[in-house]
Amino acid sequence: MGATATGKVRVLNEDVIKRLAIPDEVIESVATGKNANSRVENGGIAKTVRRLPVDGKTVVLVDDGLATGSTMRAAVLALRARNPANLVVAVPVAASEACEDFKNKVDEIVCATTPEPFHAVGQWYKEFSPTSDEEVCELLSRGAQNQGQQDLQQK
Repeated sequence: MGATATGKVRVLNEDVIKRLAIPDEVIESVATGKNANSRVENGGIAKTVRRLPVDGKTVVLVDDGLATGSTMRAAVLALRARNPANLVVAVPVAASEACEDFKNKVDEIVCATTPEPFHAVGQWYKEFSPTSDEEVCELLSRGAQNQGQQDLQQK
């Protein structure tokens, strides 16, 4: 029904909310719930991302796919506030509507495939287990270290 991101970003999928008749109090309860806010604002991923220098840089946001695009929209809004020079979204699979929707939200959108019919991201994977927060933090930190080494070499 939506997604949240650092900086108190909240994206709601109005179509889903209307179709399922989700009451406002349920949305508010989920969005402001202890686990949701704590993980988004104070979790390891949030802390790691806040340390990454994105101002004036090209940022590539990658996800396993786009169904409704709510999570990616929240990430885009949160990163736009940090002034990247270019914002690119890249996914291996997406609903064609979600891919099309990002064309006016980012500098570049790469959707490797937009199969029809599209029901869910997971249906296009043989193995679709979740990635832990710890693994994401490790990969982001490693990427930041590599970028720092490249920046030093260029100077």
